[in-house]
Amino acid sequence: MQSTPSRGFSQAEFEARTQSAQRMMHAQKMDGMLLTTEADVRYFSGFFTQFWQSPTRPWFLLVPLEGKPIAVIPSIGEVGMRGTWIEDIRCWSAPQPEDDGISLLMQALEDLPKRFSQIGIPLGHGSHLRMPAQSFQKLNMCPGLHFVDCCDSLARLCSVKSVAEVEKIQYACTLVSNSFAALPGFAKSGDSERQIVQAMKLDLLQRGADNVPFIVSASGPDGYDNIIMGPGDRVLEKGDLLIIDTGTVYDGYFCDFDRNFAFGHASDEASRVYELVFSATEAGFNVARPGVTTRDIWQVMWSVLESGGAQGNNIGRMGHGLGAQLTEWPSLSENDHTVLEEGMVITLEPGMTYDNGKQMVHEENIVITEDGARMLSRRASESLPVLE
Repeated sequence: MQSTPSRGFSQAEFEARTQSAQRMMHAQKMDGMLLTTEADVRYFSGFFTQFWQSPTRPWFLLVPLEGKPIAVIPSIGEVGMRGTWIEDIRCWSAPQPEDDGISLLMQALEDLPKRFSQIGIPLGHGSHLRMPAQSFQKLNMCPGLHFVDCCDSLARLCSVKSVAEVEKIQYACTLVSNSFAALPGFAKSGDSERQIVQAMKLDLLQRGADNVPFIVSASGPDGYDNIIMGPGDRVLEKGDLLIIDTGTVYDGYFCDFDRNFAFGHASDEASRVYELVFSATEAGFNVARPGVTTRDIWQVMWSVLESGGAQGNNIGRMGHGLGAQLTEWPSLSENDHTVLEEGMVITLEPGMTYDNGKQMVHEENIVITEDGARMLSRRASESLPVLE
């Protein structure tokens, strides 16, 4: 049994993250990096609050080319930020729609030593500014500064997890693995999807999860045709198939995997497709190692599914990065050629369409090791579990 990981990170870890970012910035000729989202701000500062749920205030963190990050934040967060390793904290009383920290931020940008006159900011795929568009337009008026996209470089930097980060993800995986193992005790024919999912959410919280922000389900007679819209109030009957997929959080880090269950009995076709998707997962796991590309893993898994009669895959990919966000860069897809490195945490998520629109999806969480990969989630059953 994995012991409960300690919360937070050492200052040395934040220093190492910042130094890695500064080496990247120097190579790409940036004087600093402007970060505005919860995951990015937390990654470099350790500022961990639920207040991100309030959309009325922007938050800014500047990572300079040298030295510690600079926080430009609403005054309501000053005390919390002072509990981190950040020392330079500049505040304003928010919200102020006419100038919500932008003048203060522009002054902080002006104060940065100028070597390259470029500031990195995530602008690419999967990013968002988390500030009003008008505010960003004002920033672009900063004299002598040019904003450049650092999205891909930042994503690559954050994709390689430290030992402490992997421990938190694995602990979340352990909690969910234990809850899935206990599911037969609180799920049966006659229950609705919503009842089962609510029972599992309560079970996860009682086991020590901090939050269960993502837990979806789908069901249907001998199969399901979507995996993101539930849970609904559909009552499970004999012959139904149920999938539950959850992103459960411990200390700010997600796990993300699913499990499939049959109720009463499983048809030969459902059992066959389940075992096929299980085999695809196994094939992906066996080739995952440093130097292999995400497309390589996708190709191996898709070859298994295609040879078994898969009619397609409408999810768009068969896995992704995982960490402080439910889904992170990269994608396991035909068009993604990311080279895996030791320390990356990814999901293996082969899925297929069969029988005129039915789906079967399976997902596990793994970490790339020096000479292969290691399971973080407890491996699913080889055969489709049948519940009463």
